[in-house]
Amino acid sequence: MTHRSPARGVAAPHLGWASAPTVTRAVTLAVLTFAPALEAQVRRPTRPAPSRPVVAAPVEPAGTSQFTVAGVPVILRRTLANDVVAVNTYLLGGTRLTGAARAGLEALYLQASEQGTERFPKAQLRETMAQLGTQIGVNATHEWTTFTLMATTGTLDGTWAVYADRLLRPRLEPAEVEFVRAQFLSGVRQRRDDPDTWLEYFADSIAFAGTPYGIDPVGSEASLGAISRDDLLEYRRTQLVKSRLLIAVVGNVTRTQIERLVREAFGALPAGTYRWTLPDTQPTGRPALGMDGRQLPTNYLTGYFAGPPATSPDYQALRVAAAVLSGQLFSEIRSRRNLTYAVGAPFKERAIAAAGLYVSTVAPDTVLALMQQELALLKRELITRDGLEQLVNQFLTDYYLDNETNLKQADGLARAYLYRGDWQLAEAFPDEIRRVTPEDVRRVAQRYLTGLRLAYIGDPRKLTRSRLSAF
Repeated sequence: MTHRSPARGVAAPHLGWASAPTVTRAVTLAVLTFAPALEAQVRRPTRPAPSRPVVAAPVEPAGTSQFTVAGVPVILRRTLANDVVAVNTYLLGGTRLTGAARAGLEALYLQASEQGTERFPKAQLRETMAQLGTQIGVNATHEWTTFTLMATTGTLDGTWAVYADRLLRPRLEPAEVEFVRAQFLSGVRQRRDDPDTWLEYFADSIAFAGTPYGIDPVGSEASLGAISRDDLLEYRRTQLVKSRLLIAVVGNVTRTQIERLVREAFGALPAGTYRWTLPDTQPTGRPALGMDGRQLPTNYLTGYFAGPPATSPDYQALRVAAAVLSGQLFSEIRSRRNLTYAVGAPFKERAIAAAGLYVSTVAPDTVLALMQQELALLKRELITRDGLEQLVNQFLTDYYLDNETNLKQADGLARAYLYRGDWQLAEAFPDEIRRVTPEDVRRVAQRYLTGLRLAYIGDPRKLTRSRLSAF
């Protein structure tokens, strides 16, 4: 993440008012017939039956637990605060698994599954989801693909039936695959029409060239055009294995129910041999520049510096340093100089972090010089403790607001587990942010904010390449 996404089924039988007189007559007749016997029983003194202790069914408490179901790791946070249930199934590997040549295959497979499965043909699938009013979504990233389910406690079973069938048994009819492929290709081509959207992808290809982070997880025109239906079927046969799965659930649902659903859906899958590991270090060293020359009303640039892995104590300190730099850039370049509408220092929250620079401006040369000046200030001076405290409070506010949703909590638990080996560290963020000192901010700025790898969209005459050496 960069700091800058039904068979409710059978209706109950209708009991009409016409049946009421019949019921009433039957009850009246029964009372009149057995009234003497009933009266005798009422008058006759009886001994009270010996009391027996009432044993209530065990109720699973709220809380978070990790367990394995038929070889599939599951993290469950049972919350009683609402009836929303969020389920994220993580297909681990991302662009490290597909490479550039097959990038987008997993997203294409999952999106094509919406066109019908073995159990739910296309029309029935859509009718079922409409009746349930629930959601199933796909999000492809560099590190994994997330297959998401959003339901309520009462609609979870019905939605899960569609969800599991889409993942494991999509029909993948040739015409439907071509329809979804055309949608993907249209989206990839249209990115170039919006400079800000294109800049995000262009910047990754420059900043992280030669690594999985430099490959678009949604795919390119070349990779999407080359993926065949047979490739999708082969993917289903070889890549849907337990060792690539992680399931994170947050909601008012019991472990017993989740175990049943996971076992029924995934119990028969092959174990597989995949092993999740953190990605390799990102490119470091000399600056780099990628340029997309265009005549535009304004010019766009984004660049990134390679950061530490999520297991490093510097991870949160760099997050804070990026926020400090972002504030400095806003104050100097937008507020004081009025050279931009949007400027900042984004932080990429991934297994290996990255911090960067972003601006849209009519004067890129001037702005780059000012950015270098503010970056030098961050490396030289200490932020005040009062200023740092205010910034930390903003981080904590954002953190608690983000975690109001079950879906964000599920993703936070999974990221902590995958990035740092322990889901419980998802709760450590507030303490880790509070421990960052002004000295930490300066130190990580000096260590990591060097070797800028920059992407530029705009007039080539307005950018002096030699300015990049200052970073």
